[in-house]
Amino acid sequence: MSFVLAEQAGAVVTLTLNAPEERNALSTQSQWDEIVAACERIARDPGVKVLILTGAGSAFCAGGNVKDMRDKKGIAGGTPFQISEGYRHGIQRIPLALYNLDVPTIAAVNGAAIGAGCDLACMCDIRIGSTKAKFAESFVKLGIIPGDGGAWLLPRVVGMSRAAELTFTGDTIDAAEALRIGLVSRVVAPEDLMQEAQALAARIAANPAPALRMAKRLMREGQHMRLDSLLEMSAAFQAIAHHTTEHDQALEAFLNTKR
Repeated sequence: MSFVLAEQAGAVVTLTLNAPEERNALSTQSQWDEIVAACERIARDPGVKVLILTGAGSAFCAGGNVKDMRDKKGIAGGTPFQISEGYRHGIQRIPLALYNLDVPTIAAVNGAAIGAGCDLACMCDIRIGSTKAKFAESFVKLGIIPGDGGAWLLPRVVGMSRAAELTFTGDTIDAAEALRIGLVSRVVAPEDLMQEAQALAARIAANPAPALRMAKRLMREGQHMRLDSLLEMSAAFQAIAHHTTEHDQALEAFLNTKR
């Protein structure tokens, strides 16, 4: 059975982590490979404008397999060098694939997003939480560190002070607290979660694909690039945008509404 279920409706792709009996834990190479492969397919498809990521069952993603850690197998197996290489060629490929996707991404967090699950949500551009959602950067509770980019991702979402508090305590927070600190942008009833995510995706997908992808790339680059360098990149992207068919069509539609 596939760990990642993909469904496309128009320009919107929904990826569902599908191991509900394991609370969608990220524990095997095949699971990591499926997520990366799905992201790569989306990146190559110019017809995709938005990605929604969610989980099957009661959890969004409950992190890693604690029993494997105890038994020193799977991601925790082998020598220190082998473990390090396992991270580099395994779960760490997910943030590179998902965070760097050019299409806008929405995490529809239906339940627990714990450890790697919390970081997975932070890899997305927008997070919508069910009232049943809960979040924890809980690695320290197990005597380990965020091995999948959480130390880079979480401060960019909630700021350094709140990220430090969540990382150093390992505390679990509910959806209301996640909304208060900006970890999610809205909280909705569980039965409304996918409808809200799909409605937001539809509003995004109504816009031209090249502009969406270039705007996202500028926002990503702007997090570490100097202003003058970003302005140069923006000028180049704008020149490209002015010569797209989608720009011409958008102009025509806009001007027609003014007549």
